[in-house]
Amino acid sequence: MSVAKRIIPCLDVDKGRVVKGINFVDIVDAGDPVEVAKKYDSEGADEITFLDITASHEGRDTILSVVEKVANEVFIPLTVGGGVSDFNDVRDLLSVGADKVTINTAAVSNPNIINDVTEKIGRQCIVIAVDVKKIDNEYYVFTHGGRKNSMLSAYDWCMECQKRGAGEILLTSMDKDGTKDGFDLEILNTISTDLNIPLIASGGAGNLEHLHEAITKGNADAVLAASIFHFGEFSITEAKEYLKGKGILVR
Repeated sequence: MSVAKRIIPCLDVDKGRVVKGINFVDIVDAGDPVEVAKKYDSEGADEITFLDITASHEGRDTILSVVEKVANEVFIPLTVGGGVSDFNDVRDLLSVGADKVTINTAAVSNPNIINDVTEKIGRQCIVIAVDVKKIDNEYYVFTHGGRKNSMLSAYDWCMECQKRGAGEILLTSMDKDGTKDGFDLEILNTISTDLNIPLIASGGAGNLEHLHEAITKGNADAVLAASIFHFGEFSITEAKEYLKGKGILVR
């Protein structure tokens, strides 16, 4: 049985506002999180991902009040991340309405957090966010909102996350982020080959064909995008119709 592919708009949030950058810098304002989330809910998004992009770098927790406001207004799964450092942070986010929690920096610093969380509440709630950059033909994992190279191989790290019980991998190409010239199909292919949990492609969507390529050429189970949806170039509805027209099963 084929599993329907998901379309996931991403809300990068900084100081309570939705923002969008290019290659993780050059940030511009894209609106109020609650209003943006409600719009995507009404358009038929499968999920919404909410990332507090400066929380880890600034060494603070995700803004729970904003998460709670968004959760109260949307009726589709909400995945939240940014500044999640231990099981208590995960529990707090789930308690204010998040359906899944994404962990990046803390998991690299202490991989046991993955085992700890999945053993206590199950793997279905845990998404490991992996921000990657290609350097001298190798893909490395970056942490702290893309500021620090962990020197970990992207492939090895994704396989370790899977082994430790992660429910999904959210793979973002920093090189492609916000450029709108397509996803990094090479790294998607490399990771998807040996991954048995869902892979979410992120970074580089500029048109609807890019979403199609991430699914058909990159073997992604879901596609995450921000720029093309935030600034009204395409709606979630248009994206789903386009993929249906190409024979892709969507929800």
